[in-house]
Amino acid sequence: MKLSDIINRHAAMAVDTCLSPTVSAIVKDIDHTSDKINRAKSKAQRQWFGAIATLEEILLSQVNETKTDDVTCRGLVLSAPTTILCHQSLNYQFQTGVFTPQTGQKLTSMRSQLPAARETESRTIATVAELPLFPQDPIATEQFYLVLTPYFGLIAVLGEDSQRLPAFLFSFDPEVINQGWLALRARLIAANYPKLSHFDALVRHFSPPNPDYRLVTHFSQLLLYHLPEISVVHSGQRRSVHWESQDKEKSSLELFSNAPDVALLQALTHEIRTPLTTIHTMTQLLLRNKGLTSQMTKLLEGIDQECTEQINRMELIFSAAELKITSKKQKSVRLVYTSLENVLNESIPRWKKQAQRRNVILDIVVPQKLPQVVSDPAILNQVLMGLIEKFTRSFSEGGNIRVQVTTAGHQLKLQFRTESSCPHNPLKALGQLLMFHPNTGGLSLNLDVTKHMFHVLGGKLIVRQRSQYKQVFTIFLPLSQDSSNHDLHPLYQQKIR
Repeated sequence: MKLSDIINRHAAMAVDTCLSPTVSAIVKDIDHTSDKINRAKSKAQRQWFGAIATLEEILLSQVNETKTDDVTCRGLVLSAPTTILCHQSLNYQFQTGVFTPQTGQKLTSMRSQLPAARETESRTIATVAELPLFPQDPIATEQFYLVLTPYFGLIAVLGEDSQRLPAFLFSFDPEVINQGWLALRARLIAANYPKLSHFDALVRHFSPPNPDYRLVTHFSQLLLYHLPEISVVHSGQRRSVHWESQDKEKSSLELFSNAPDVALLQALTHEIRTPLTTIHTMTQLLLRNKGLTSQMTKLLEGIDQECTEQINRMELIFSAAELKITSKKQKSVRLVYTSLENVLNESIPRWKKQAQRRNVILDIVVPQKLPQVVSDPAILNQVLMGLIEKFTRSFSEGGNIRVQVTTAGHQLKLQFRTESSCPHNPLKALGQLLMFHPNTGGLSLNLDVTKHMFHVLGGKLIVRQRSQYKQVFTIFLPLSQDSSNHDLHPLYQQKIR
């Protein structure tokens, strides 16, 4: 039995008495066309991705993001076929398990593991448990998550409805959640999973309470808000995108909010981020093993760095796609007083690593005292890292990047001056958001999208092409109204290399 069957059966029990035998027969004999199936599948997938974003938002509202060193387990999250939590603070505070189909050899290997083999690896980072499914198991064809917290329980499935159409189903009902867990538990028993008692204890501890109707309503509202938009392009119509417009406000950005590939891009970035987050988490666990050789440590650190950079890259692309959709609904990001000092202290070490890998000289000149700006710190961090990657990937044989921070009236001026040894690597447009670097295989946001992101952040990006080898990117961000934000004098600046 599939998990979707459990939810469908419970829903049918509530409505069966309202249906006559004739209506029930009609429902069972419906013949679905391929067009109807495709439309149902598209709708279900959009709801599934919306439900993942909704769950993360609700969980984040219930945990303290600033205390990632808190070892208290806040709940249990089981999913398939990959992890669904992308936010790092959630991975630290929730026990996660991922159900994946396993071969007979892999199942035998898992049975031979001792339950306490990894008991002491880490107390400050949540483990991602690999949970077995037999390849022929019907549940292996579904995507799902089952969540247990002190405040609520939830099961969500991308499967089929009672008419065997693709559908997204979810339930907060404790009985349905328990039946879903028992179905999953039966799989673990069949596979002789060695750590079943650990998950039994967690399920008992986080036994799902009766749902609060306000939480269910809030979840439904957030689900509607997070639904990726897909615009219908009628047959016979062609979409034209003009990339020549650079100085005019009315540019190809107007087409983004109606582009079907924006929703597809959101889905793809999420599917890429989730397994990378799992690899990143498990790599961190392995690095805590004191028995590693220096060579193994170096290899694992390289894997971790690649995963981290790719996760950040996907988060930036996802944010850009999300801003394209929310801008159409006239919704903005949350702009707050932001410590630029904290943003740069977090970003500069990553900028240096990226520059070193690409044989780029990075000079950073910042004031000893940095003012506060009005922005979204998370997105600002992402888009600045995206710019550094764009610069370093465009240099074919090394180059120089000079970063300088000053003030200009009521704005902060953050300037990147780039100089390459050779002509920049060529770029090709890829869709309506991205640029492709053929020589390196990398992706970056196109210039119009980058400018739009700074505009949403309350700032402005101006680009000047000095020559074939030199460019100047100037970013203006609004200063906060704090009286301590004085003009920065060059004599009080310090240089960071």
